[in-house]
Amino acid sequence: MKPVPNPQPPAPQIVPASENDLAAISRLAGVIWRAHYPGIISTAQIEYMLAKMYSLETLREEIGLRAIRYERLLAGGELGGFAAHGPTAQRKVFKLHKIYLHPAWQGRGLGSLLLRHCERAVSQAGADRLVLTVNKRNTKALAVYQRNGFVITDSVVVDIGGGFVMDDYVMAKELGNARRET
Repeated sequence: MKPVPNPQPPAPQIVPASENDLAAISRLAGVIWRAHYPGIISTAQIEYMLAKMYSLETLREEIGLRAIRYERLLAGGELGGFAAHGPTAQRKVFKLHKIYLHPAWQGRGLGSLLLRHCERAVSQAGADRLVLTVNKRNTKALAVYQRNGFVITDSVVVDIGGGFVMDDYVMAKELGNARRET
């Protein structure tokens, strides 16, 4: 009898999200945030931020009015992560608004894969710099960003309402995409 070969996990795909994908992104955000953020921020703040940032109305506004592009990380048709990026008021500077992986998908290089995809996408859109904010106590994410070439450029505390603040580092990465002005 021949041994049964180990099936290879399906290759990950990164595809743009449409409005039809927003409910699944919202649900996945809830799973990820409730697993990752306890101990970093309070449960009350987690629930407040999920309601504020991941309502279908907010997500629709981001892709429709604010030109934020969502990317989905899929394997075998299953949504395991997502990212969102878009332009800022600064010329040639884009922001990585969100990047998250389901806890079961972490530790396999998929976050870095999704991050590199976003870097290429914003670079192709004309960005020379990618910025993001990350909670100062989110040491796991800080390490991933630093491993991927991001550096801390600022420290900010932003009142987000409801009696909560975001106590974040601003991080940036130069994309090496500088073009000669003509």
